[in-house]
Amino acid sequence: MYWYHIHSKTLIVKTALLVLRQWWATCSPQAAFFNLFRTSLTIVLVLCLFLKSPGSHASVSYKPNIVLILVDDLGIGDVGCYGNDTIRTPNIDRLAKEGVKLTQHIAAAPLCTPSRAAFLTGRYPIRSGMDATNDYRVIQWAGASGGLPPNETTFAKILQKQGYITGLIGKWHQGVNCESRNDYCHHPLNHGFDYFYGMPFSLMNDCQITQPPEKDRVLRTKLWLYSQTIGLAVLTLAIARLTGLVSVTWKIITCLAWFGFLFFASWFSSYGFIRYWDCILMRNHEITEQPMVVERTTSLILKEAISFIERNKHGPFLLFVSFLHVHTPLITTELFLGKSSYGLYGDNVEEMDWMVGRVLDAIDKKGLKNTTLTYFSSDHGGFLEAQGGKAQLGGWNGIYKGGKGMGGWEGGIRVPGIFRWPGVLPADTVIDEPTSLMDIYPTVAYLAGGIVPQDRVMDGWNLMPLLQGSIQHSEHEFLFHYCGMYLHAVRWHQKDSGALWKAHYVTPIFQPEGAGACYGRGICPCFGEGVTHHDPPLLFDLSRDPSEAKPLLPATEPLFDTVTSRIERAVQEHRQTLTPVPQQLSLHNIMWKPWLQPCCGTFPFCWCDKEGDSAHPAL
Repeated sequence: MYWYHIHSKTLIVKTALLVLRQWWATCSPQAAFFNLFRTSLTIVLVLCLFLKSPGSHASVSYKPNIVLILVDDLGIGDVGCYGNDTIRTPNIDRLAKEGVKLTQHIAAAPLCTPSRAAFLTGRYPIRSGMDATNDYRVIQWAGASGGLPPNETTFAKILQKQGYITGLIGKWHQGVNCESRNDYCHHPLNHGFDYFYGMPFSLMNDCQITQPPEKDRVLRTKLWLYSQTIGLAVLTLAIARLTGLVSVTWKIITCLAWFGFLFFASWFSSYGFIRYWDCILMRNHEITEQPMVVERTTSLILKEAISFIERNKHGPFLLFVSFLHVHTPLITTELFLGKSSYGLYGDNVEEMDWMVGRVLDAIDKKGLKNTTLTYFSSDHGGFLEAQGGKAQLGGWNGIYKGGKGMGGWEGGIRVPGIFRWPGVLPADTVIDEPTSLMDIYPTVAYLAGGIVPQDRVMDGWNLMPLLQGSIQHSEHEFLFHYCGMYLHAVRWHQKDSGALWKAHYVTPIFQPEGAGACYGRGICPCFGEGVTHHDPPLLFDLSRDPSEAKPLLPATEPLFDTVTSRIERAVQEHRQTLTPVPQQLSLHNIMWKPWLQPCCGTFPFCWCDKEGDSAHPAL
């Protein structure tokens, strides 16, 4: 890691000293003095240009600390340095001012579970089985058997082998158990993290008593209706039998009653206790809150992140801060409620920015700023369909069409991307080249002196040459945009011309028509009647039309056939690299399984609060 830069600079200094000694020996004292002054000044200027020129690498003779901050559901248009002038994000803006801002940073999937799987592995989620062919495109229960396969190598495993202390604070959403309640096959500690504190699942409305249900809302409504219908039928038959209106036997009525009870119990045992099954906090393998007290979760997450930095200040360490913000139900402390000009969502974003600031302050106070690579991003675009009455509870994706759940449109996959490393990366720099969340894996592996796995296809690239300016173009020629396991769009970065082509093979049908999102469905589907297939594909040049407002036509775009043919060849080549793997998000794997349910008591009596008053709102 950078040793060749150190050797080359040492060689320059040695050569300069040799030249000075020779001049001093061959000149008179007076001439030697003036020659020495003039030559020394020249050498100093050359060295300054060599050390600080935009295309050069800064010297690094150590393994840096690495802090990765990932926000949940944040839209690219929600951040000040990306154009928002109503929501205040001074700490994220400061991070961009002191580092490098990426304007074409792309998530590998438009939903939490697959996007985070790609982030952790540096591979498209379809390669690890972490995408779905059904409508359930994320892990649905903490007590499900699906999750990030144990044979996947995360960047945490790579850094762990290189002597890093690795920690994950916050959201996981990559599964917990496979076959028994305590096998922890998908747990963060089985994927390279030395320390974990946070939610093994994901924040949702069901975690807050005052919010309407979120998980399988339509299905739960139907199940309630069926249960009530059976109950009403039993009651009607019983009354009719007692009054002699019907001659049905009591045995039949009893059997029907038992059927109704078993039917009700079969679904209510899971859906009726979601707060207890999914809304839990863990420290390593130990459950500390079940159900979690959402009002103090912000303080606990922040406290744990700062504590990890303080405990491991002598490094090197990897800290993955995976915020629960800004996912619904937008849990916001009183300090920020009503303070933004964009309602509850704006309040939550501003609180998240404050949390980022506290993490940055912890790094700075320990004198780690110049030895720490800090990264900030979101797992995918903002959730357009998240609404409460007339209030918008999801993010804004700026000029980009679409949002969360939409695999092709830019709004679902283009996210903020900021790197800071003073003295190594240039400050206040903007890069307009296509990059991916999958690039974080090879980048941090390189910085730690590790090697990415050689026995599998890797889809990310080391970003350091691009970030430091030694290369001007991204290594990505093609990026493939999936919705579930269905390929919706492909991006072609034509480096020689500067064009950035994007072909859409499938797009969601917005409800109502022209609305820009699937408000009628709650989230856009990947297949079936809710999508439109395009042959030939919709083609855009994002370098001229980043909003994807006007598709190019074969009749008016002379390169249409050439571009679409080249993209189609790339698709075929890409598909040849895919191999069959077990589907982690199959219906079987996402079902709630009582024997896999994490429980801090004796199942089904799962309740505990081991945090007590340990949360400090002052944090």
